[in-house]
Amino acid sequence: MELNKYIDHTLLKPEATSDDIIKLCEEAKQYEFKAVCVNPCYVSLCKEHLSNSDVKIATVIGFPLGANTIETKVYETENALANGAEEIDMVINIGKLKSKEFDYVYNEIKEVVNKANEKKAIVKVIIETCLLTDDEKIKACELAKKANAKFVKTSTGFSSGGATVEDVRLMKNVVGNDLEVKASGGIRDSETFKKMIEAGATRIGTSSGVKIINELK
Repeated sequence: MELNKYIDHTLLKPEATSDDIIKLCEEAKQYEFKAVCVNPCYVSLCKEHLSNSDVKIATVIGFPLGANTIETKVYETENALANGAEEIDMVINIGKLKSKEFDYVYNEIKEVVNKANEKKAIVKVIIETCLLTDDEKIKACELAKKANAKFVKTSTGFSSGGATVEDVRLMKNVVGNDLEVKASGGIRDSETFKKMIEAGATRIGTSSGVKIINELK
């Protein structure tokens, strides 16, 4: 796979403006990134600016805390799909996972996956590794796999830490070839980017995609 196709060109900052999002889309087209990843309110704007390109539109659900109700996450997903989203990056309910309420976490992933399937969209499950023990990371990956998600994803980038090589490797070991791994959070240079891919990531969420590709060139 060409290295630019690993990148979800990401802008999730609360202060991001419409002009910033348009610039993100233009860069994604220029560098032929796999996707842009934006907050839900900007999905329709991205659709407008990416209509004649192969760049996918990803958005975040239950972001960044994961603490919304299942019903809210399902509605957010439905709304995002209606606006043109093709990939759904959902945050699990971290507190429920840590409370060992595994059926709850499975059900919320499954319901979002079912909703996404209606539009042939894919779901990436954000487990927020920096808040979990290794056993909890393993369990979260197993639940995502059981619920037929497409990816497990390390981080939101808005908590106490981002992706680590060790976490990517652990997650890949759990999901094997059944799911893919997206590394995100703190990936700002080509060296880190390459390490994540070597560890098993097939998608990289970063706001530094342009810098990384230029470094690799």
